[in-house]
Amino acid sequence: MSGHGEPIPMTARRSGPLRGVAEVPGDKSISHRSLILGALSVGETRVTGLLEGQDVLDTAKAMRAFGAEVTRLGAGDWSVHGVGVGGFAEPADVIDCGNSGTGVRLIMGAMATSPISATFTGDASLRKRPMGRVTDPLALFGAQSYGRKGGRLPMTIVGAAEPVPVRYTVPMPSAQVKSAVLLAGLNAPGETVVIEKEPTRDHSERMLRGFGADLTVEDTAEGRVIILRGQPELKPQSVAVPRDPSSAAFPVCAALIVEGSDILVPGVSQNPTRNGLYTTLVEMGADIAFENPREEGGEPVADLRVRFSALKGIEVPEDRAASMIDEYPVLSVVAACAEGTTVMRGVKELRVKESDRIDAMARGLEAMGVRIEEDEDTLIVHGMGAGGVPGGGTAKTHIDHRIAMSFLVLGLAAKKPVSVDDGSPIATSFPLFEGLMAGLGAQIARDGA
Repeated sequence: MSGHGEPIPMTARRSGPLRGVAEVPGDKSISHRSLILGALSVGETRVTGLLEGQDVLDTAKAMRAFGAEVTRLGAGDWSVHGVGVGGFAEPADVIDCGNSGTGVRLIMGAMATSPISATFTGDASLRKRPMGRVTDPLALFGAQSYGRKGGRLPMTIVGAAEPVPVRYTVPMPSAQVKSAVLLAGLNAPGETVVIEKEPTRDHSERMLRGFGADLTVEDTAEGRVIILRGQPELKPQSVAVPRDPSSAAFPVCAALIVEGSDILVPGVSQNPTRNGLYTTLVEMGADIAFENPREEGGEPVADLRVRFSALKGIEVPEDRAASMIDEYPVLSVVAACAEGTTVMRGVKELRVKESDRIDAMARGLEAMGVRIEEDEDTLIVHGMGAGGVPGGGTAKTHIDHRIAMSFLVLGLAAKKPVSVDDGSPIATSFPLFEGLMAGLGAQIARDGA
């Protein structure tokens, strides 16, 4: 699948029981960070299990543009010869980050405290997303940004020639913003302090420490306080990327709503800042067994045994949003197949993702015969029970991979087929989605194929 170019309409049909092993790809967040931190280290970093979706490949290309030597050695096996903190060269061309908000924001942070300039762009979806949430704190280091109205791409960042350390309270729960500030702080003298009122995924903190950064984390009355001491020499690492819990969500949720299903999803990250969806599913009555818990690449992982379940609607705690923000689209599909009402509050961040995901899911679910309610910060789904969703409509994906996969999952359990107008964005995060789901028995096809 291509994440760019001509749309690829797709349709999912009611399927028999899903069975087998779902080998989902490597974690996207950790894949991005391993390439960036490898590029900022001195020596060779080896990465195994790297997600080879378009988002991550765009980050690899960007690291080459900044002077690192990035080589694919085999499937998921990559080598990064870094240039060291402060060693980025000025790119000769525009940096195209495709569909990836994580990629562009983290790379902006990594280069913002070096005396170089870089211009960033992306696809139509990324060019709509706000960058001010990152460029505002980067300005405190001394970086300058010049973009389109509303702080949107294309945008040129002029790095700080003499950066200063920053103390910054993140105004919204955003791992991207936190991580951009921490990466910028690497090349600033003294201590850069980031304060989170609500904890978000902590991959950056774990990996920075793993690469040798002097970083401490403390929970205080102010919030979660992260202190980074700047200008270290990062040491190259061997990074084993665990499997992505956000990608695993799609076969897991499909198995829960397709009658008779029983699948195994091995080696899925159980990082507590990422597992909100799985906690929520269990509360809804999901039959999920977390087998063989262990640690891989500094991250807790487990094998998930998932069986079809009679699910009930619940109210998802608002303070869980940061640990499952990417999973609300597929959770809303599960909610449509549950008995009763599921209430999701505190989800306004969904409105500034690859698409306005609250609106996209609401309009799509309505097209499938599901009753929903929404406001700026809330999505409420009135469930129709197992096998009860009428289906028979087409959902607009708005160039958003998670919207596309969520509605294709719904089609496996709906009464009538569910179509999406464009499945091509799936390649940005889960290029093996079609083949993996087909291997489990899912009836998903490209229209006209």
